[in-house]
Amino acid sequence: MNSSIIRFILGNVLKIEGLLLFLPALVSGIYKEHEGFYFIGVASVCALLGFLMTKKPPKSQVFYLKEGCITTALSWILLSFFGCLPFYLSGEIPSFTDALFETISGFTTTGASVLSDVEALSRCALFWRSFTHWIGGMGVLVFLLAVIPLSGGSHINLMRAESPGPSVGKLVPKIRYTAQILYVIYFAMTLIEILLLLAGGMPFFDALTTSFGTAGTGGFGIKNDSFVSYSPYLQWVVTIFMILFGVNFNAYFLVLFGKLKKALVIEEVRAYLAIILISTAIIFFNIVHTCASAFEALTHASFQVSSIITTTGFSSIDFDLWPQTARLVLILLMFIGACAGSTGGGIKVSRFIVLIKTIIKELNSYIHPKSIKKIKMDGKPIEHEVLRSTNVYFITFMIIFVASIFAISIDDKDLVTNFTAVAATINNIGPGLELVGPTQNFGHFSCFSKYVLMFDMLAGRLELFPLLILFHPAAWKDLFTKRFSHK
Repeated sequence: MNSSIIRFILGNVLKIEGLLLFLPALVSGIYKEHEGFYFIGVASVCALLGFLMTKKPPKSQVFYLKEGCITTALSWILLSFFGCLPFYLSGEIPSFTDALFETISGFTTTGASVLSDVEALSRCALFWRSFTHWIGGMGVLVFLLAVIPLSGGSHINLMRAESPGPSVGKLVPKIRYTAQILYVIYFAMTLIEILLLLAGGMPFFDALTTSFGTAGTGGFGIKNDSFVSYSPYLQWVVTIFMILFGVNFNAYFLVLFGKLKKALVIEEVRAYLAIILISTAIIFFNIVHTCASAFEALTHASFQVSSIITTTGFSSIDFDLWPQTARLVLILLMFIGACAGSTGGGIKVSRFIVLIKTIIKELNSYIHPKSIKKIKMDGKPIEHEVLRSTNVYFITFMIIFVASIFAISIDDKDLVTNFTAVAATINNIGPGLELVGPTQNFGHFSCFSKYVLMFDMLAGRLELFPLLILFHPAAWKDLFTKRFSHK
């Protein structure tokens, strides 16, 4: 194992986080808040540690998927640990476990909160809380690849370990340029949303933090009622951008370079939009009699469908009070999730397409045993490795899901609460139903259950395996063998 490159990349991650922590400190200066000193202190520690870890460059910058997964998982754990310290040290979130939960929820773009009164937080804390969504949406390692020149040629392994979806490839020959293109698109879309929200009369601070939450599909709001008090125009702007950030960013790359026809025929994107339309229609007809008008019903149905399938987690209404059919649709959308290669979470639409096509192929083999037919997506045959990894992902996902529900059941809460709490965290959504509904929070869980749910948030954001590999003895065998052999 190339431990020196892992140490070097982790050091760079800490330096980036140190730099980013100065932004909420700047916000505290604007609003004259003393909490900013804690951000400056933690930022300085991150910068110092990062400098010490990167002082000696690695002899070799070549690494494989194993190192990529370990580096990714450790990066997110380090980010969350240092990112939570300003909350904890300032006393705004007095419990370290709660501060860590809130920060992991932010970086993983989950949006599950332990806070009952978010409006009591300082502006700099609210900014950092929402900004963690924007950082985590595209991924800090993708940002690292975009700004820091790393040689080697194996750095696609970092992007594969961090980016959501069953497969990741280069948009252009060099991985650094791929990362830069992704961030240009990401930044531009965020900026456009900010401008549209400002045009609707939203205050600048609200527009900034809301756009961070939408872009990262995270869902942390700065108001206790999330999006209930905002106008229908603002709700529609956020609805549209939630959908847009849930689209595979490869489609935007194709549009950007004049390949509109190729972008329109991406099967996953078409299926994703179809699911949104069908789900919105079902919920609209299910709740229209409970709303003041058809437009209000359409607004709420569209907003909540977009919020849940993209795993953003904003709420424009207490959907826990909706009829059973509408609530069931939302639960199903929790698992489907957004497109691969987007900032959204969930299992991903592409995996469900592959699964359905695999089932159809298996049925056809019963009817025509001698037929040989390959599963295709976008007109191209799907490699066996992708099919295998998709099946393994489903099995692993279900094992973790069931185990997590069993683990948090020791808190003796009802089944719907436990089921949707795990679904909301492992799929990086935020709100669930009953005691973790849109008007509730996760603060009532025990410390043990919170750590289980934190694990689920990290596992869900990192596509399970980069985090699970940390618990595999073979992943560390080379490292310890190398250290002891030197001694």
